[in-house]
Amino acid sequence: MKKSDFWFDLPQEQIAQTPVEPRDHSRLLRMDKTTGECTHHHFYDIVEMLEPGDLLVVNDSRVIPARLYGTKKDTGANIELLLLEQKETDLWETLVKPGKKAKPGVELEFGNGLLQGTIVDTLEGGNRLIRFSHDSSKTIYEILEEIGQMPLPPYITAKLEDKERYQTVYSHELGSAAAPTAGLHFTTELMQAIREKGVRIASVTLHVGLGTFRPVKEEEITDHKMHSEHYFLPEETAQLINETKASGHRVIAVGTTSCRTLETIGQSQQFPLHAQDGWTQIFIYPGYEFKVLDGLITNFHLPESTLIMLVSALAGYEHTMAAYKTAVEEKYRFFSFGDAMFIDPGHTKE
Repeated sequence: MKKSDFWFDLPQEQIAQTPVEPRDHSRLLRMDKTTGECTHHHFYDIVEMLEPGDLLVVNDSRVIPARLYGTKKDTGANIELLLLEQKETDLWETLVKPGKKAKPGVELEFGNGLLQGTIVDTLEGGNRLIRFSHDSSKTIYEILEEIGQMPLPPYITAKLEDKERYQTVYSHELGSAAAPTAGLHFTTELMQAIREKGVRIASVTLHVGLGTFRPVKEEEITDHKMHSEHYFLPEETAQLINETKASGHRVIAVGTTSCRTLETIGQSQQFPLHAQDGWTQIFIYPGYEFKVLDGLITNFHLPESTLIMLVSALAGYEHTMAAYKTAVEEKYRFFSFGDAMFIDPGHTKE
């Protein structure tokens, strides 16, 4: 398939700049996976769409306040960093702006000296390896909470007043450079209501990299190389998936990150599943046969992105593009702070 097959016109004003309050009052488009029929709801209606015995799988990764503003020690020139991936305790792969003078050996300072950094190496593609030093009484994560800013996607230009609104209510495993945004719609009260209905909730961890925003440049989508992200499937979650599948109930992923984690496991193991961690570059597009997943809760994604390709693989290409056309016409809000979509696999067969 071609990249252009996944193009659709999206008015700029439908790119959500701020989150809806309360979280679960965003809109929800339910699409029947079999027929493609779409109906319109609010996110809190998801309780009625889930069935007793379902398993909801969420990504518990937590976003690091990974954007840093500082200066070069020798000249005082301003510099901006984005922490991408922790290689060792204080060694990080970063994106640096401006990059022209960010050469190995250059020393940096952030937060009035609270955090120091030295550029160690320039990597393929232009990213920099930086070794940080700081007061040993604090971890780098504690310092980032004080001086870092949330790395909002480039299409969000509004200032985020509350950093927690770019975190899910169940996040606790630090490591992401971007939020698993489908989970932003859940409140603790909504999750309790879901549990009370007899739906179980389990977690996986996939640390979201900025590669999730990297556009597909190749016209033939199979020529696109996916970025690599670290994932972890706990044994408890593996057992819940096994039980759900064995009893004929549905496994529903919250977000494309949970989906890719589950399908990475499904490609490398046979049922029953067991705990696993590693790095994934899985690219899911139409023609892919799902091994674990039945349904998906997700946001509305960029035209020509790997994420709309993933949705098309699960829901069908024609159904997905028709649903997106409907979402645009019905003025749904798109991307990270936007509205949600539930690809409903249909009722459990008794």
